[in-house]
Amino acid sequence: MLSIAPAPMDTPVSNAASPTRIDQPAPAIVARIVALRAGDRRELAACVTDLERLSASAPALLQTMQPYLGQALVVGITGPPGAGKSTLVNAVITAARRAGRRVAVIAVDPSSPISGGAILGDRIRMTAAHDDEGVYVRSLSSAGYLGGLSPAAVRVIDALDAAGFGLILLETVGTGQSEMDVAEVADVRVVVSAPGLGDDIQAMKSGLLEIADILVVNKGDREGGERTVHQLMGALSIRATNAAASVPVLKTTATTGEGVPELLAAIDRQGESAARVSAVTRRRRRARYLIARAAADLVRDAIKRGGAAGLDALADDVLSGRSTPAQAALAALDR
Repeated sequence: MLSIAPAPMDTPVSNAASPTRIDQPAPAIVARIVALRAGDRRELAACVTDLERLSASAPALLQTMQPYLGQALVVGITGPPGAGKSTLVNAVITAARRAGRRVAVIAVDPSSPISGGAILGDRIRMTAAHDDEGVYVRSLSSAGYLGGLSPAAVRVIDALDAAGFGLILLETVGTGQSEMDVAEVADVRVVVSAPGLGDDIQAMKSGLLEIADILVVNKGDREGGERTVHQLMGALSIRATNAAASVPVLKTTATTGEGVPELLAAIDRQGESAARVSAVTRRRRRARYLIARAAADLVRDAIKRGGAAGLDALADDVLSGRSTPAQAALAALDR
């Protein structure tokens, strides 16, 4: 049996209890990672599910994966509904596979109001993934998170990275004005718009211009495509950072593939720039996102419970003006 000595873990699991550090992984866990690395699709699906659900085996899997992490380029694809993100992802898959690259997709779908699961609409449109062993697509529920991602999506990145997928495409829900979490998670951020949606204004309103490494006007064959390109280029001029000059504005038509090779080339160029930051630093950024989300969830749940730790008294102080919400929040954390 292959023995894997895990490297120090720098991706904490986002739950309240600290996972036990495993000095020597169990043979069964080692066998699972060996199968994962060998291309076992069933084991890949099982590992993804374990990390998504934070099962009892998730900490051991994460620690045993450590020697194989940090190789993938994680590309976040975001933007408002109607921009054609899923169709564009499908076109990028096709272009990448022509180049012989292995591609994984995490499609974050809106949550079902009944079951809480993903509605799976994005996955249905990704026909390039059908019957291709070099492509893996997983739909995840947004779980009600307004930032366009759920922490589960971040954990799943590690399983796909360990499985040897060099390009991981992370498609957000696409709420239009709040899917900013992708900025903390992706190595390259692609913001997609389309003519006729007012997306130049939406982008400025939502701050998407601030996080974009690449701007894409999809459905570029429609009337107003060139105008939208010029509007976004003009909007970049008011971006707060000097990096705006290096942000390309591209036009694509995902249904025909026009402009998609140029987009993939731009992603690779931005990826080379992102790779100048060490893999450990990039993965720590994702870990900080998980920690922040877990902390926010704990605080939210405690506040919803009300009376615990004197929160009702703090609420009364805020209502009466004796305290500001920020002061009450600090007091709640101290307790």
